[in-house]
Amino acid sequence: MNKKAVYGILIALIIPIAAYFIMRTAHPEGVPQRVFYDSVVTKISNGKEVTDTAWSRVPDFSFTNQTGRQVSWKDMMYKRNDSTTEGKIVVIDFFFTHCPTICPTMTRHMKLLRDNIKSNDEGGNREADFVQFLSVSVDPERDSVAELKKWADRFQVNPQNWWLLTGNKKEIYDWARNGLKLAVVDGGHVDSNFMHPQLFMLLDKDRVIRARKDENGNIKMYNGLDSNDLRKLANDIIFLSLEKDPKHRSPLAGKLELIAVVFAIAIVGIILLTIFMKKENKRA
Repeated sequence: MNKKAVYGILIALIIPIAAYFIMRTAHPEGVPQRVFYDSVVTKISNGKEVTDTAWSRVPDFSFTNQTGRQVSWKDMMYKRNDSTTEGKIVVIDFFFTHCPTICPTMTRHMKLLRDNIKSNDEGGNREADFVQFLSVSVDPERDSVAELKKWADRFQVNPQNWWLLTGNKKEIYDWARNGLKLAVVDGGHVDSNFMHPQLFMLLDKDRVIRARKDENGNIKMYNGLDSNDLRKLANDIIFLSLEKDPKHRSPLAGKLELIAVVFAIAIVGIILLTIFMKKENKRA
């Protein structure tokens, strides 16, 4: 075996290992966790105790966006490159167009987030079609479609994957409080008459809320006014986009450590084989 062949094999083995450990260390906290569940059932499967959790899914809605279109969850499906269809990752915030304080900053941050997350389709459309951004008006009685359109024009909101939403106030508030668990994630500071949270909320492809927890176990959402939280959110969106569907587990799922060890053993074996062959050539 010549040197070029040996080096080629070594590189082919080292790259997957390096990539694996880089992915493990680049985001030590892991992906944000699902935090709200409807039920937990413990059962015995193949002689082992298994916990089956039914996670709370954000309910459907029917609101109107800045183009005057009535939209709901079915309008946010994403067609993958393999022609299969799945739900999108969703980022949600709350605003109103007459807001003189935090809303303009939050919208600018949402735009920054939206503009900096791109598809990996280098040869075609670079828009991140796997993500949907929703800015929901908490003052829908004044925020007509015309007002939403003005706000969209002011901040150059692209309706392709970013909707400004208005509708019936009671429906919006019920959806936010109960469906999005806003009273819980905002620390119980939700005004039932007029909500004005400064949060960005993250939902996975199954419409399940994702979040982190602090050292005391409190749920941590993303502060829409904090640039560090914005960076964390951008990273978490990418990690969720790479997350595998648990219903279609790969045969190698959960075995990355074992694969890394096998690769490492193979590398050591090749190195020892190379040393042995060099010694044999010298004797010859």
